[in-house]
Amino acid sequence: MSEAPFGEVITAMVTPFGADGSLNLEGARKLAGHLVDHGSDGVVVSGTTGESPVLAHDEKLALFEAVVDEVGGRATVIAGTGTYNTAESIELTKEAGERGVDACLVVTPYYSKPPQNGLLRHFTAIADASSVPLIVYDIPGRTSRRIERSTMVKLAEHERIVADKDAVGDALETAKLRAELDAAGHHDFAIYSGDDGMLMPHLAAGAVGIISVCSHLVGPQLEQLFAAWNDGKVQEAKRIYLDLIPLMSVIMGLTASPIPVKAATQMLGLDVGDPRLPLVPPTEEEARAIEQALEAAGLL
Repeated sequence: MSEAPFGEVITAMVTPFGADGSLNLEGARKLAGHLVDHGSDGVVVSGTTGESPVLAHDEKLALFEAVVDEVGGRATVIAGTGTYNTAESIELTKEAGERGVDACLVVTPYYSKPPQNGLLRHFTAIADASSVPLIVYDIPGRTSRRIERSTMVKLAEHERIVADKDAVGDALETAKLRAELDAAGHHDFAIYSGDDGMLMPHLAAGAVGIISVCSHLVGPQLEQLFAAWNDGKVQEAKRIYLDLIPLMSVIMGLTASPIPVKAATQMLGLDVGDPRLPLVPPTEEEARAIEQALEAAGLL
């Protein structure tokens, strides 16, 4: 396994919808192709940025098939298959593997707030049934449950649990996790930053890549950042990162994600439509802030 097993810049892809709210599979194909042509080594399909909670089971499978057909073989395709229902997550993970995805992203069960031994059994059950590697997605701000470091180290013992998408928001915790994984001999277990604004702190703490929202807009710049970082040009990487922070702050902080990135992607000429309820399009004031951020970044 390479240091970054699924590539360095992976886009958590939005799901395109038509004007009537229906799934736009042709739009998904075009978006996936555009992302891969503009800096993305891979895409996550039907993750939370892809509005997975409002996608029907059959819609998710159709998305997996379409994106694998469009970019499979030249980029990694990662299916978002985690839910708060272990049995449902197992079934979706198995079906995603049958459709040719390279890996599955499995989020911490939300709302039910399982104890740590429940999390261990949940992820292990999915991994036991899976034919593809799994990335565990730790985002306590949305799930109300942190995967503790000791639990993650135990999960890393499973041959098909190979990475963590770290959206905890604390680079010190990321560094401690990397140290504990290495101490336990899990040197190949990869940590991906799951927070655009934390990218450089995460890299310093041991992350090998990013599963990004803002790469819809700045994929080439993130590609350049990683090239500089890998070449030991830390100051150049830092310069690129700091240049991106104003845009990242708007896209990730203005209102609930993925409302801003969907609007921004639409402004850049890619037809992704509006979010499905309960998410809504940006207000006029929010849309103007997004437009101004794109203009300031030289994208409009």
